[in-house]
Amino acid sequence: MDIWKFYDITHRDHVVCNPTSEEKLARLVDLLRLPIDTHVVDIACGKGEFLIRLAEAYGVRGVGIDISPFHIANAERRLKARSGSAGIIFKKMNGADFRPDEPHSLDLAACIGASWVFGGHTGTLDALIRMVKPGGWVIVGEPFWLQEPSEAYLDASGVTKEAFGSHFSNAQSGEERGLDLVHAIVSSKDDWDKYEGQQWYATVEYARARPDDPDLPEMIERVGKAREVYLRWGRDILGWAIYLFRQRPAESSSGRPLD
Repeated sequence: MDIWKFYDITHRDHVVCNPTSEEKLARLVDLLRLPIDTHVVDIACGKGEFLIRLAEAYGVRGVGIDISPFHIANAERRLKARSGSAGIIFKKMNGADFRPDEPHSLDLAACIGASWVFGGHTGTLDALIRMVKPGGWVIVGEPFWLQEPSEAYLDASGVTKEAFGSHFSNAQSGEERGLDLVHAIVSSKDDWDKYEGQQWYATVEYARARPDDPDLPEMIERVGKAREVYLRWGRDILGWAIYLFRQRPAESSSGRPLD
């Protein structure tokens, strides 16, 4: 089954394609307090909700990148219906291939919940840091272990223990790279339940509407296995947070920030 078709179907009811709430996304947007004419990129932007909200709140200019043709088409429809901002575009491409016109030229670079694009959390931080100006924002969303993952969970999920760190190590990785952590928005179990449950619901509805789809047995099997893993182990083992990092300002030879 085409992976992007799978995610389009299972995430069709999601506004935000990760385990956070719209209220927490609104908090993220409010916290940024961006000036007019800010230049931004959102890597693996999904349906574009974060970028569209930035356009609505601050009139930003920027680009949303996603490899899914379904998500890009959805994002373009949402943008047209909501704001139609000429300053925002969406591109279908692998986020790892994106480069700004010049290094260290953007005011904000985000990759919320798709660190696999850059090979993990630290690779994502390194890539986004190269995109932003001194004083710019680096926004990432990343899982973390709430407790030591059991071997049963790791075997069933196909995830390795090394894939994720702790909440502290996620934050510390940014600090070690010259970023200041200014806020972390942590998902609750209710956020996770809604994120997972909407996938189960969408799959059942799709199965009733399209019983002859040849991809249906595979989709039902995959969603059923993921549901069991989540309910049996994952709900108590895996956390998730959005980390708001800020690049430290450029300094003069005296060590004082340059205006």
